[in-house]
Amino acid sequence: MPDITEILKRARPRERSVTLCLAGDEAAEVERLERQLSDLSDSWQPDSLGAKDPAEALTKRIKAARDRMRKSEVEFRFRALGEKVWSDLLAAHPGGKGQSFDPNTFPKALISAAAIEPAMTPDQVAELFEVLNEGQRQDLWQAAFEVNTEATSIPFSVSASGIFNSLSEGK
Repeated sequence: MPDITEILKRARPRERSVTLCLAGDEAAEVERLERQLSDLSDSWQPDSLGAKDPAEALTKRIKAARDRMRKSEVEFRFRALGEKVWSDLLAAHPGGKGQSFDPNTFPKALISAAAIEPAMTPDQVAELFEVLNEGQRQDLWQAAFEVNTEATSIPFSVSASGIFNSLSEGK
């Protein structure tokens, strides 16, 4: 069994990432185009042999908008804070009765403190929060909180498990 010196050399803080699509306008465009496509599939009938199905053009527009959405995705990476930094951050944002922290100030401070890519100040987090919706804000908060509070274990992957099983059977 390794001694503590060897364990400390191998130990790394927990990291976690979350990817957000920042093109809210493109999301609305995809939804609008998909509604048009759905409406068309119920009503369009060709009026001649040369008639082109308008669904093809809509499908291409949907694909282009989805591609623009993918290009707008940003990965936010977080790293667990050390015990002292975590404790100091909690102390700087005390909660009210029965609360461990102030729910209005602590999330932005934690996101800022734990963010490693991109690095953000609390003011930049506040500015970002003004353009994100509640679900996106929750995704950032959850990633920053969980990287600091969840134990690290080897995650189970259903997708990889299926591939591992098929590889094992092929031997």
